[in-house]
Amino acid sequence: MHSDWSDGGSPIELMARTAARLGHAWAVLTDHSPRLTVARGLSADRLRAQLDAVAELRETLAPFRLLTGIEVDILPDGSLDQEPELLDRLDVVVASVHSKLRMDAGAMTRRMVAAVSDPLVDVLGHCTGRLIGGKRPESVFDHEEVFGACAASGTAVEINCRPERLDPPRRLLRPAVRAGTYFAIDTDAHAPGQLDWQPYGCARAVACEVPKERVITTWTARQLVEWTRTRRPPRRAGGES
Repeated sequence: MHSDWSDGGSPIELMARTAARLGHAWAVLTDHSPRLTVARGLSADRLRAQLDAVAELRETLAPFRLLTGIEVDILPDGSLDQEPELLDRLDVVVASVHSKLRMDAGAMTRRMVAAVSDPLVDVLGHCTGRLIGGKRPESVFDHEEVFGACAASGTAVEINCRPERLDPPRRLLRPAVRAGTYFAIDTDAHAPGQLDWQPYGCARAVACEVPKERVITTWTARQLVEWTRTRRPPRRAGGES
């Protein structure tokens, strides 16, 4: 989820308390990285300040757990738009393409493979970049190569729940299942009311027969953080929502 530190509309605490009221045991704060200036992406200094702010909130939010994270831009050469030392401090790193979406398929494939193969990346965000209703077409890439790289590195593929995204499309979600990737069913919420959108992604996961044990957002916060650090899946995935 996003907050008013980047392009969200509400404070961190309100987003976290809304998630708790909906019955979630945890959520990950994933504001944008600096290159996405239209979204007020966080510079290294602002991200450090946000980490301090989250640390101060954690005791008041307990037993709800607010995890630290980022939605970091995948730059055209496949590198990541934030300092590696900072990315390594975060609980969860989501990497997404937000620029040069019309790259040719070969270059886009190389770009995405480089990013998902980086050990600091945990989740590949909204992989096609599409906006439904003709607002923005899909980026073109070799999905078998990209999903194969995700499976090899243990990087999860995001199932984005935003109604205007619903990314990846079902025709790509099924090959990701066959490739053996993990999945993260994410609201990508930018406001408290958008935290209700998770069922849209869950329905798509069911329709495409995504194995429950490969959905990292069904794990407890402790299990998730252990996985992002070691890539060792929990012995009994599931539990807290």
